[in-house]
Amino acid sequence: MQTVISKTKGGEFLIKETDHEAVFTPEDFNEEQKMIAQTCDDFLKTEVWPILDRIDALEEGLMPKLMDKAGELGLLGISLPESYGGFGKDLNTTMLVTDRIGAGHSFAVALSAHTGIGTLPILYFGTEQQKSKYLSKLATGEIKASYCLTEPGSGSDALAAKTKAELTSDGQHWILNGQKMWITNAGFADLFIVFAQVEGNKFTGFIVEKGTPGLSLGNEEHKMGIKGSSTRQVFFSDCKIPKDNLLGEIGKGHLIAFNILNIGRIKLCGAVLGGSRHAANTSIKYANERVQFKKAISSFGAIQHKLAEQAIRIFVVESALYRATNDIHQTEQQHIAQGKKMEEALLLAAQEYAIECAILKVAGSECLDFVVDEGVQIFGGYGFSADYPMDRAYRDARINRIFEGTNEINRMLIIDMLLKKAMKGEIDMMGPVMAVQKELTSIPDFGDSDDSLFAEEKKAIVNIKKAIMMISGAGAQKYQQALAEEQEIMMNVSDMIIQAYMIESTLLRVEKLVETKGEAACELQILAMKTYLYDSIDKVAKAGRDAINSMEEGDMQRMMLMGLKRFTKYPAFNSKEARRKIAAHIIARQDSAL
Repeated sequence: MQTVISKTKGGEFLIKETDHEAVFTPEDFNEEQKMIAQTCDDFLKTEVWPILDRIDALEEGLMPKLMDKAGELGLLGISLPESYGGFGKDLNTTMLVTDRIGAGHSFAVALSAHTGIGTLPILYFGTEQQKSKYLSKLATGEIKASYCLTEPGSGSDALAAKTKAELTSDGQHWILNGQKMWITNAGFADLFIVFAQVEGNKFTGFIVEKGTPGLSLGNEEHKMGIKGSSTRQVFFSDCKIPKDNLLGEIGKGHLIAFNILNIGRIKLCGAVLGGSRHAANTSIKYANERVQFKKAISSFGAIQHKLAEQAIRIFVVESALYRATNDIHQTEQQHIAQGKKMEEALLLAAQEYAIECAILKVAGSECLDFVVDEGVQIFGGYGFSADYPMDRAYRDARINRIFEGTNEINRMLIIDMLLKKAMKGEIDMMGPVMAVQKELTSIPDFGDSDDSLFAEEKKAIVNIKKAIMMISGAGAQKYQQALAEEQEIMMNVSDMIIQAYMIESTLLRVEKLVETKGEAACELQILAMKTYLYDSIDKVAKAGRDAINSMEEGDMQRMMLMGLKRFTKYPAFNSKEARRKIAAHIIARQDSAL
């Protein structure tokens, strides 16, 4: 039996159960946070959505002006300390802003790049002089930031960058030479966070200001989507910057890049959640207006299935996102209480939950892809027209499975980080793995019947985790260090882990809602959770079978497949009726929120 604890450490959700009372949910936002969310919604409605075509046309000066307006409202400095001109809000509030602004298409990309990867490296790794010089101006939008990591020959393999930095003979300047590509905000950025190799192999960060001799830009890239986001190549030709513009320590640039990516991944989930919600709401309104066979198409079962599934997946991602966000926030507060500086505390907290950040990046981006794809289908022929909103939503969504590390890289990172934690003794995986192996060779213990609310769901989630332990343990034992070469198996297991985290987070949210409002008042949320779990079981079984069949044969294969079958049982459930009830609710309200 798993131990129930108040809050799991990073990755521990696989071997421990969490108390639902310890989980933060969107229902917990206070009035101030709700007002901030409304400010974001109003900003998009008045300033962004009416001019999306102009934004996509890259109208000269338009995006910087929008950023300035966002700065005036405090949206650029939400997470920065008050001592540097920001509002000093917690991570939950920052994530809420990211979520709401996420419906802003290319504007959301520009804002996220500025406030995240453009600003946070200075906050977390800059000297006091660098923070004093830049942060207050970044908080207001007086200066705009970009992040230069990717090169033509180094995408996922970021540390293979070839851009070079050499110290001048007098030791007073750095000379940069090289090329960066796919740089968001490059066309209007005043500040560039740049990574280069010192002495050939010491990956290092630098701050480069606009107008520095030797810094030049390529033309705007012609992209499939997010056309209003400035994306250019950045060139450095004997680019001379002051020695004080070194960011962090020589050879420690990977700490900047990878730690910022942890925050970037979970914030990307927040942004795509906002985009998903907006696309789903647009789909509902269109389905109510579009008449075929003398009926609104929202009255047809096939359309109701799509609308309900959009709402369910959004509810699930939202549940998992704010669970993880608050876990990071609480861990940050613990580090601060222990005497750590705010910047160091948040980095340590995000690093602790790097597995969850990777899970959410994958799950969130794939939720958005599903929602916009179904949105195009609901719009039918009009969905394929650039004169209707799903065209832009569909194209803009696709980049998110590539941003912040491709989903394939993130899937492999989930397993890699989990096994490294286990090897360091930070997570006790060996105990659960051995327990599952013992269970496979023993007579099933059916135990006492449990007829409490959600007993079946809790049992199903525990069993999903057992299936993960069985397969990941077998894979680690069979391949050991060579497991990294078995990428297909790693992705199979990651898919199982993603499902486990998403459905458990949703159940915890529903449990908390039921405790507050009562079972009858939470019918739709319960149905959403059960429908997602019903489908998750099949996904876990398929991924598990693929992994087992890839690495075992004979008696071991048969035993593991029998175990997987035992671990992926769930009672019969009428998902059609569940979706119809959910659809009726959201169609009547013209809102995907449950």
